[in-house]
Amino acid sequence: MKILVDSSGWIEFFTGGALAERYVSYLAPTSQIVTPTVVLYEVYKKIKRERGEETAVLFVGRLSATQVIPLTESIAFLAADLSLRHGLAMADAIVYATAQDQGVEVVTSDADLKDLPGVVYVK
Repeated sequence: MKILVDSSGWIEFFTGGALAERYVSYLAPTSQIVTPTVVLYEVYKKIKRERGEETAVLFVGRLSATQVIPLTESIAFLAADLSLRHGLAMADAIVYATAQDQGVEVVTSDADLKDLPGVVYVK
């Protein structure tokens, strides 16, 4: 069964955060993970800022082993609709819309997504 691991999950895992161990079971096999391009952006940006470019490139390389889903027109329009319906910020809406488009659940620690259908909230 495929899933979408949100930026919060990857960042927790890569940085050894308090929830890192809870994400381990969701992160293998990588072939079963869907990754929106906006997650690549968020993870790379945060890791580069906190740990440097070399580490960011290394970590994002692991994300490249997942099924990376580009932001298409249909996902963008769905994200806009979901943003309006649920009051989501742009990145959250794109993540949620990508999951809806791909028919997978979102695994996240982002409180803005926790009460939406099809979301597994890790706390």
